[in-house]
Amino acid sequence: MKKTPSPIRRAALRATAVTGLTAVLAVAGGLATAAPAAATPPGLSCDTGKHAVDDYTGYALCRNNGSSTQTFWVHLVCGWSPDVDGDHVTLAPGQSGQSTAHCAGLGTGIGEITVRP
Repeated sequence: MKKTPSPIRRAALRATAVTGLTAVLAVAGGLATAAPAAATPPGLSCDTGKHAVDDYTGYALCRNNGSSTQTFWVHLVCGWSPDVDGDHVTLAPGQSGQSTAHCAGLGTGIGEITVRP
């Protein structure tokens, strides 16, 4: 013979389930929030953006305004897909170059673009 929980017990179980679901949704919402963008590395001036016809491809176009050689790459935060890094580009003083990366097509596209030293 199966026992049915009392109305008080059912209410307590329901409240626990709602609290647990609220906590899960709060954590999931926090995961979707992007971290603040990192500053461009010193000595570089960079423009970043998405490809004109492809929301999954991002770039960093940088110029080395410093007095020593620098290496940089673009980093894309790709939503539901893994984040990706572009090719490493080394620039002598006064040179310009571009690093490009592509988020997986199954994701939600680019959420953030940063330049890494």
